[in-house]
Amino acid sequence: MVFRKKERVQIKTPQQIGLMRIAGKVVADTLETLRVNVKPGVTTGELDAIARECIYGAGATPSFLGYYGFPAVICTSVNEEVVHGIPGGRVVNEGDLVSIDCGAIVDGWHGDAAISVIASSEPLPAIQQLSDVTRASLDAGIQAAVAGNHMGDIGSAIEKVIRSSGDYGIVEDYVGHGIGTEMHMYPPVPNYGHAGQGLELKVGMVLALEPMVTIGSPEVLTLSDDWTVVTTDGNWASHWEHTVAITESGPQILTIQ
Repeated sequence: MVFRKKERVQIKTPQQIGLMRIAGKVVADTLETLRVNVKPGVTTGELDAIARECIYGAGATPSFLGYYGFPAVICTSVNEEVVHGIPGGRVVNEGDLVSIDCGAIVDGWHGDAAISVIASSEPLPAIQQLSDVTRASLDAGIQAAVAGNHMGDIGSAIEKVIRSSGDYGIVEDYVGHGIGTEMHMYPPVPNYGHAGQGLELKVGMVLALEPMVTIGSPEVLTLSDDWTVVTTDGNWASHWEHTVAITESGPQILTIQ
């Protein structure tokens, strides 16, 4: 995504945040349905079909389908794939780590979230920890999304959890973003930073926080399909995301059931 330097932050009213909550619930419901369907033997294309049924069945429209030509409803990124994986014929195997990114539109307002699911009842401890650390860093970033704080407080909180948890890489090429009447809006939301620095957070901002964490090197490259982003060293990655509103009473997660 490209952000223009002088782009304005879209401030939402409480009523508009309420509309975004509706879109967010569609996303949350869809991801929960997908979570229970991530099993060995399922294809990523079958997961996409499930998501399509969930989103349209709820009266919403997929954010991703057709976005800059993206051909599917969700992104399914498996193992060494970090983000933007295209669903298709890939079969999920026992122990695979599947990161699923989903977006939906209701009445012109977007919701966006991602989860990582391990296709096993007994996942490898290292893979479970990777997912747990990524999710914990997201939670820390959300707690820092308070009016009066700065963007650097979010990034610093995310980074601190990851750096203190082991030899993990933070993917810097892809960051979170503002969200509202468009899926990707100003401002960018890095998963690293210095507390007290950057844009001041204000009531009415809505941000999509989405740490992407790797085992080992954070270096990535894009495959020839021009979408799928993978780690250069072949190590696995995890991706978690929520859409979060900054309100007078603190951060509110909009992508929950």
